[in-house]
Amino acid sequence: MRRVVPNLRVAGEGERKRSENREFYGRLGFEEAMNHGWIMTLAGPGSPTAQVSLMARDATAPVVPDLSVEVADVDAAHAAMLAAGAEIVHPLSDEEWGVRRFFVRDPNGRVVNVLGHR
Repeated sequence: MRRVVPNLRVAGEGERKRSENREFYGRLGFEEAMNHGWIMTLAGPGSPTAQVSLMARDATAPVVPDLSVEVADVDAAHAAMLAAGAEIVHPLSDEEWGVRRFFVRDPNGRVVNVLGHR
């Protein structure tokens, strides 16, 4: 495992909403690390794996995941979840922004985005 990031659903994806969130979390020390419009990730400048993502929607999946887990081998993680009979919510996919990922539902009903950077 490389990092774990909570994904917070936000109402709206306009610049005003992103600015409000940047300012709010900036007061806690976070800085913008990534922004695709539909998702913005904020990170701690001295601890780049301390992150929170704010999402209005997901660009290619049917749901906003509750949590993202970056792993060293996303294909192995996918195979392990399939072997365990876990519900795959979004199929294993290579996304245009440089990640390979899938979504799986945990035993509590939360959706986990499991990803690896390509």
